Amino acid sequence: MSAKIHTYMLRLNWVGNLGTGTKIYTGYSRNHEYHAPGKPMIAGSSDPAFRGDPSRWNPEELLLASVASCHKLVYLHLCHDNGINVTAYEDDATGTMVETDNGGGHFTEVTLHPRVTISATSDTQSAHDLHHKVSELCFIAQSVNFPVHHKPIIGKEKP
Repeated sequence: MSAKIHTYMLRLNWVGNLGTGTKIYTGYSRNHEYHAPGKPMIAGSSDPAFRGDPSRWNPEELLLASVASCHKLVYLHLCHDNGINVTAYEDDATGTMVETDNGGGHFTEVTLHPRVTISATSDTQSAHDLHHKVSELCFIAQSVNFPVHHKPIIGKEKP
């Protein structure tokens, strides 16, 4: 079986030139916009710790959102394939990033906290166990160099 190749594209537009470009470190905004055909614009900036606008999404949040979204999508697919009827899903994901002495940094881990509701007739243990299988299949989790943990809570709908 040959590998399928998928290519993704977007336009990032820096909108932070306040008149003098990057001549003065405090004289420019970190604001930018993500654009892709047929989709709403996403307003981005840097983390407020790095002079960013707190009302805009920062790259660290978007990385965390990508990990959590991919996990959810693969999980729902696996539940469908295994006869588990998921009726609600929410996740309060957390990520930890460490700044290094050279001015860079990296994520050290992400922990997902999915709260999943399944139908009364679905198997709770199987619904829990499928979270482990997701880690093997999630494109994003397989692409990062830090551990992605998950601490799911599975609840059942009342009959």
